[in-house]
Amino acid sequence: MIPMMILGLTVIVTVALICGSRRWKSSTAEMHARLEAARLPVGRKTYTPDELIGLPAPVQKYFRAVLKDGQAIVSAVHIELSGTINMSATGESWKRFTSTQQVIAQRPGFDWEGRIEMMPGLTGRVHDAYVAGEGILHATLFGLVSLANLRGTPDIAQGELMRFLAEAAWYPTVLLPSQGVQWKAVDDFSANATLKDGKTAVTLLFRFDENGLIESVRAEARGRTIGGAVIPTPWEARWSDYERRDGMRIPTGGEVAWMLPERPKPYFRGRITSLRYEFAQ
Repeated sequence: MIPMMILGLTVIVTVALICGSRRWKSSTAEMHARLEAARLPVGRKTYTPDELIGLPAPVQKYFRAVLKDGQAIVSAVHIELSGTINMSATGESWKRFTSTQQVIAQRPGFDWEGRIEMMPGLTGRVHDAYVAGEGILHATLFGLVSLANLRGTPDIAQGELMRFLAEAAWYPTVLLPSQGVQWKAVDDFSANATLKDGKTAVTLLFRFDENGLIESVRAEARGRTIGGAVIPTPWEARWSDYERRDGMRIPTGGEVAWMLPERPKPYFRGRITSLRYEFAQ
């Protein structure tokens, strides 16, 4: 009797996992279809140094460090990452993850599809996305049991567009003025970048190192979800380990943290494992 019960439970769990996987793949395909439907043609096809005229000095130094004259403009990029995520809002509970991310340059959009090892045999699946002006955060167990589903609010849209802009260090031609980013000087090593998409506008502080490379990107108020409430909180991404990819210098490692009054609270540490660009034709 007991072996039959175990067999029955095994069958039920297996069927549930298969259904969850299929449902998740379907939602991912739908998300990517929405990204493509919102895609716009990239106007300027290549970078030339005349774009730097009038930009703050550290921003000019950055583009000279990461781009070469004639660099093709990125229209899309597929990124694979691995690393760890802190699953605790107050403590330390780091879990391994792998992810794939599809990014569209124009109209700004991305879908980060993550798989988090909650514990042996227990996998969380997450969509963190900005699609056609909508911010989306959908977390599940096995792609079946919903743990969080935040979308459609101005706060979520703003937070996800901030992420798109901060991660543009991976697709640096997006940061050019011809692609819609406006720069304003702060000091010799930093400048504010503003990006607008529809009704959503964000401004982030970019800090550059002595070589002109992006060292960190900071928002003074990004929505942090605590107990179902979205609380504006200082936020910072730090980039490292620059490499040359398809003619561009990009960071391959990064750490993201909430900058709490008592101390920074990192929650993401990741590294690029694969990267594939599409360029404007």
